[in-house]
Amino acid sequence: MKLSSANIENHLDTLYDAIVVGGGMGGLSAAIYLARYGLKCLVIEKGKGRSLWMQDTRNYLGLDPNTPGRDILTHGAKQAMDWGADHLRAFVEEVTDEGDTFAVKVKIGKKNVKYYTLRSKYLIAASGVIDVLPELDDMQNVYDYAGYTLHVCMICDGFDMWDQKAVVMVSRESQINVAFVLNWFTPYISVLTNGFTVGPEMKQKLADHGYPLYEAPIARVLGENHKMSGVELKDGTIVEATTGLINMGSIYHNHYLKGIEGLTWDGENLVTNGMAQTTHDRIFAVGDLKQGLNQVSVAVADGTLAATQIWRYIRRASAPRKWEENLMSVSV
Repeated sequence: MKLSSANIENHLDTLYDAIVVGGGMGGLSAAIYLARYGLKCLVIEKGKGRSLWMQDTRNYLGLDPNTPGRDILTHGAKQAMDWGADHLRAFVEEVTDEGDTFAVKVKIGKKNVKYYTLRSKYLIAASGVIDVLPELDDMQNVYDYAGYTLHVCMICDGFDMWDQKAVVMVSRESQINVAFVLNWFTPYISVLTNGFTVGPEMKQKLADHGYPLYEAPIARVLGENHKMSGVELKDGTIVEATTGLINMGSIYHNHYLKGIEGLTWDGENLVTNGMAQTTHDRIFAVGDLKQGLNQVSVAVADGTLAATQIWRYIRRASAPRKWEENLMSVSV
């Protein structure tokens, strides 16, 4: 069922078996499995997640390579609800561990904001990350190319950069090291720092590989129809490139878990076991929030694992279903 501010008050007394925070690939996978296990689950989705920016899905088995991420998300949300999951567009403010349950405080709306609290036995953190983009005067210029020929994931899109002239956009010196991995796909690499100065050791390393370095701020991406032709810098320099990789870090949507005791963190990632379970028995983490490879295929598998483990716990704690009519006839 699709929930909103119009009907959510009818569900405030519901104790969900699991609340899934995040409606991306991992979260929807978990919701589909939870619902098919006959468990009561709710997906809370804030919108505009990382997979929404995927203009193509070129490395997922069984999908047309031109399938955009938004189509997968739309289909997945419908599939989860068709199996019986609830779906709410909202922002999770805070999660409180009440002992046997979690209290999940959500915010609905941007203008007429309303707050509600929902409860569940288990929690699946699938809220993911969002990639940091270069801050230009005209951000629409970045959006016109990001996810098309300007990439944020080398593992996803390295093949599509093969032997092309590429720019690597970074915001601090350590991020430049990605160039020495990207060179597996193309050696024609220029590094753009968007305004910061690189130290002499890194400058020499780039020179030793033949990779030009540009430290002037970025003015705009050049091209048309989502296809790059280069980058213009604010000092007037034009750097020719038909593709690019943004490596400026990510923002983790994990604030709502920071007050929970019993979680083990590795930086901003949650440490999990082989079933995507964190060091808190009733919290699971899937996709980009956990340690591991940030790939759609991994996130979908994580959702399957987390949902299955929750089902196992609930099934083992429940009384077995019996064929009562047969038992009655035997007793007579």
